[in-house]
Amino acid sequence: MSELRFTDTNAADDSAGSVWGLDGNLFLPVVASATTSVGLLLALFSFLHVDWFLSALIGAIPFIGTLSYVLLFKQGKPLGYDLDLFELWIVGPGFSFNPQHQQPFRPMEGVAKGVS
Repeated sequence: MSELRFTDTNAADDSAGSVWGLDGNLFLPVVASATTSVGLLLALFSFLHVDWFLSALIGAIPFIGTLSYVLLFKQGKPLGYDLDLFELWIVGPGFSFNPQHQQPFRPMEGVAKGVS
């Protein structure tokens, strides 16, 4: 009885949980956009008397856009993945806007050959 038993519990592993298969709080923008889509559908159909099918197509845009963004750029990706990817698309790889202004790989080769 004097022997202690140690059991690994992984108590330090924190999980943000998941709702509807979406990690953490990613379901909140999806629910908000679904609510916006239903409100837009009702406003178009009831108040503006737009055709039901056209109202449904226009009303689905916020939901489909938000769900696509969450699934493509947030779900299962590291924190900040979406912002880093957008920055890569806008700025490009590297730290300079113009790669021609970067320092050459061997800057002293030109000096040794007499080329300036």
